[in-house]
Amino acid sequence: MQPIERKKLVSRHNPVLRQPEKMAPLSVGNGEMAYTVDVTGMQSYPDEYVFPLGTQSHWGWHSTGGRNVHTLEQLRLEPFDTHGRDVGYPTNAAGQEEAFHWLRQNPHRVQLGVFGLDLRSPDGDRIGLDELQDIEQTLDLWHGIITSRFRAGGEVVQVVTACHPDSDQIGIRIESPLISEGRLSIIVRFPAPYPQARGWGSSIGLNWEDPDLHASISRNATRQGAQIERIMDEDTYHVRMAWTEGELVQEGPHMYRIMPDSSLDQFEFAVSLSPHEPQACEEIDATIEASSRHWAGFWQRGGALELADSCDPRATELERRIVLSQFLTALHSAGSLPPQETGLMYNSWFGKFHLEMHWWHAAHFAQWGRIDLLRKSMDWYIRILPKARALAASQGYEGARWPKMVGPEGDQSPSNVGALLIWQQPHPIDLAELCYQAEPTQGTLERYRTIVMESARFMASYAVWEQESSRYVLGPPVIPAQENHRGDGTMNPTFELEYWFHGLGIALEWRRRLGLPPEPQWEHVRAKLSKPHAFNGVYEAHELISDTFEKANIDHPSMLGACGILPGKLVDRETMLRTLYRVRDDWKWETSWGWDFPMAAMAAAKLGEPGLAVDMLMMEQVKNSYLVNGHNYQRDNLLCYLPGNGGLLSAVALMAAGWIGGPDSHAPGFPGNGTWNVRHEGLVRRL
Repeated sequence: MQPIERKKLVSRHNPVLRQPEKMAPLSVGNGEMAYTVDVTGMQSYPDEYVFPLGTQSHWGWHSTGGRNVHTLEQLRLEPFDTHGRDVGYPTNAAGQEEAFHWLRQNPHRVQLGVFGLDLRSPDGDRIGLDELQDIEQTLDLWHGIITSRFRAGGEVVQVVTACHPDSDQIGIRIESPLISEGRLSIIVRFPAPYPQARGWGSSIGLNWEDPDLHASISRNATRQGAQIERIMDEDTYHVRMAWTEGELVQEGPHMYRIMPDSSLDQFEFAVSLSPHEPQACEEIDATIEASSRHWAGFWQRGGALELADSCDPRATELERRIVLSQFLTALHSAGSLPPQETGLMYNSWFGKFHLEMHWWHAAHFAQWGRIDLLRKSMDWYIRILPKARALAASQGYEGARWPKMVGPEGDQSPSNVGALLIWQQPHPIDLAELCYQAEPTQGTLERYRTIVMESARFMASYAVWEQESSRYVLGPPVIPAQENHRGDGTMNPTFELEYWFHGLGIALEWRRRLGLPPEPQWEHVRAKLSKPHAFNGVYEAHELISDTFEKANIDHPSMLGACGILPGKLVDRETMLRTLYRVRDDWKWETSWGWDFPMAAMAAAKLGEPGLAVDMLMMEQVKNSYLVNGHNYQRDNLLCYLPGNGGLLSAVALMAAGWIGGPDSHAPGFPGNGTWNVRHEGLVRRL
């Protein structure tokens, strides 16, 4: 078989915009920071876009009023009866609203700045977004570069935008007669870094109020550059700018104008962002060349999948989603921290990341042969291990309990749901095993041994021995992945039982590989763990419910994850197949989330239903829609959702390359009736 022409495959899905896509702007980035632009190639019209035009990083965080205004130790915990003993959780804000919500909101990720064009008519009036003509904006995926062309005030403007792959620097080249006519300048603005809502997440808009609550101080300004120090309570960062030739004018406490020299018809602008004193800005040519090398190298290594010769009318769209999802997850989900749901686009849940979503963001990197991108965020677990151990100990458990909603410092956020979730707990074990499969060395075992062992130690101690039935149970209290179940009324959720069995099995195998003695308690918990609860021939969400498909058929159909995400060693195949059909027919899919569709597709593939796998993956639902920029749309206040993109990549890799223990056939997760021509290379089989 001829190798896939990767550049041709990737380039045919370059997003090309010919009008402002206010819900689907394009971005450049490097995994640690990202810069999102409108059709001008900069952030010229941020107030007219539905989708925030963000400049965000993994290092840019802020705490309102200071870093320790409130601490978790201040909170009054709500006691939950846990098989005869009370365990406290930070689930109730009543009577402690200020501390509860401050801890949810802080630290929050910072919008580092807005860097845009100010375009003027011959009469000096500002040219509005709706006045731009002949728009053509292209994201060159192969090189990671955005080229924007448009006509403003009768003149052509071309903007090239790139992000340096090795430093948090944006490079921009602008060509237009407007420069020499004095009708084009660059506006730099800094919004306030404060959250604007107490609910599920912070407002997605930018906060231009409260100018006295933060500071922007210009230093060392010349005709070719300047530095701006940003101060927000106890937090600071630095902005270093360089340009061809021009004047910097401060027009407000947090607003600057860069007016290019009138002798120019081309203007270059670079901005470097850093929590410390930033390095000198690279030349624009160097940034563009570095971006081109980096992204070409990204596409040339690892896996590729092509569907171009398929007859199924959905094939072209699926291939587009696959290509764009690879770019977006490399840009947003491959940094030194687990990403937030919205990546580096804008804040959801105050910019914090959710550890139960880490698998969806990053597991696919292993399947696509890019294990280095997964490893980048794995070391964070090692860094916060002391806090995870302390959390477990505070609740009377051994080992390390990983929080759910969390910032870079590793402190859990109070929540009436998140504090009772447990399905994030085995994630580091499974992700470490993916790293070992890719590089089965002693070095890999030593690098992750502590997080594997401490994760398993908590899992074994969390399971409770039920004497009368001679088995171990999970919960209550526990809230499963399907979050609409009460914590004090839930026991033995189907997916979590399978994940406990899977995670403990991996941990025991790691002990063998490391030459460590067996752990009889772990083995006993695994051997005597409760089996998933079936009622009327299908698996319920958990053991204490018998009407999942009549009254609780919303949110995540997480029972499918037991044989979709996981190997399905505890479940009965025929029962799970009936469950799949029941989910297909009776689930309220409009309430589901972006990763539910690929999860269901993986379950269908493993259960021998490849046609249904494709149907699930491509189901026509709002939350399974992918915008022109490739982002998985959920709702008006969650305009992008990276777990959907990552889940899609996990599903198609499994459907194409197969899974360990599955059929030894080509593309076993796609129908073999001739409608799908699946070509793939470099993909790795999933567990």
